[in-house]
Amino acid sequence: MLRSAMTGAAAAVLLAAAAPGAAADPYGTPPPDKIVIDVVTVNGSGCPAGTANVAVSPDNTAFTVSYSDYVAQVGVGSKPTDMRKNCQLSLNVHVPQGFTYAVARADYRGFAHLEKGAAGLERANYYFQGMQQTAFVNHPFTGPVNDNWQVSDSTDIDALVYAPCGAMRFLNINTELRVDAGTSDTAHTTSFLAMDSTDGNISTLYRFAWKQCPAA
Repeated sequence: MLRSAMTGAAAAVLLAAAAPGAAADPYGTPPPDKIVIDVVTVNGSGCPAGTANVAVSPDNTAFTVSYSDYVAQVGVGSKPTDMRKNCQLSLNVHVPQGFTYAVARADYRGFAHLEKGAAGLERANYYFQGMQQTAFVNHPFTGPVNDNWQVSDSTDIDALVYAPCGAMRFLNINTELRVDAGTSDTAHTTSFLAMDSTDGNISTLYRFAWKQCPAA
């Protein structure tokens, strides 16, 4: 299985959380009220209407996005436009009064089948409506490979960008998958990179960071 290396900071956070007498969660204490997320818009060749779903974890620490038709491919049975797929989600996160949030970490998962000589790329960014976009984080893959994959994007605690307190700003998430045939034999083989969860078991996980807003 292809997995990106966990950063030292992320590993330290996980170890601290598991240790007896660990310090308070660096991601803050989630609000007690249930969080609701509405999908405002969905655009892109990787997420046709009805193929992207969002769910919030019961403890309000994270939310997941699952896709059922998000596959980039080249080779037999592919069209030229299939080599790049993208999805742009605009989400309205209903936050209880007195709280604000940031996205601290994102775990992307899927399946890759890349023939020898082929390559793939997963890239993503996320930002709040009306605020500067963050840089895309790229994760390359090199064939041959035929396995599940997982990559993670994380932000240092002191670099987190929180939604403005008292203002409704949609959370925009942009993802993209690409496959490059390279030297692979596209006349007889197919290479693909998928962030597809037709069985409901594979989804992208976004970890919230919470903090309380200053008293008015």
